[in-house]
Amino acid sequence: MSSSAPGDYVIRSIRADEWPAVKELSLRALRDPVAHLAYLETYDVAVARPDSFWQERAAGGAEGASGAQQIVAEGPGGSWLGSLTVLWEEAGTTDWAGFPVERRQGHVVGVFVRPEWRGSGLSKALFDAGVQWAWDRGAERVRLIVHEDNGRAQGFYRKAGFVPTGVVVPIAGKPAESELEFALER
Repeated sequence: MSSSAPGDYVIRSIRADEWPAVKELSLRALRDPVAHLAYLETYDVAVARPDSFWQERAAGGAEGASGAQQIVAEGPGGSWLGSLTVLWEEAGTTDWAGFPVERRQGHVVGVFVRPEWRGSGLSKALFDAGVQWAWDRGAERVRLIVHEDNGRAQGFYRKAGFVPTGVVVPIAGKPAESELEFALER
């Protein structure tokens, strides 16, 4: 647990030109011991992606983007301590898993906080900023999908006010595993 105070970092949206930092933090997240439960992508696939992929990812979630927003915690010296992304989902569309989207909503993905900052309040600060971005856009709810075996994440999400909706999402290629939807209603 970090003894650092919230004043030791700044929560903000990323800029498109910060794609190298997006790449670095994403690759670090994919090396985390629970990455197999937290992310659909693997390190080997991600590290092989060209810079153009990371440039597009950063531009799509940068400040001012309408389809997504990547929120980062920037520490002393400009280091990134953690991040999350909120995807925008419009009612009447389908989500990444093919499920119908029934309401305007934010969808939290890609949550990562460096191990030395876990338990410091940083995750809550990131979630507060991401949820606020969705509310400011007129979201009726904010949701996320979490692996059924990722108890630590589920505990945090419950503490942050998210509750299970009963929706179960199968994991492609892993028939014995599934993910659970949690949501925060406005």
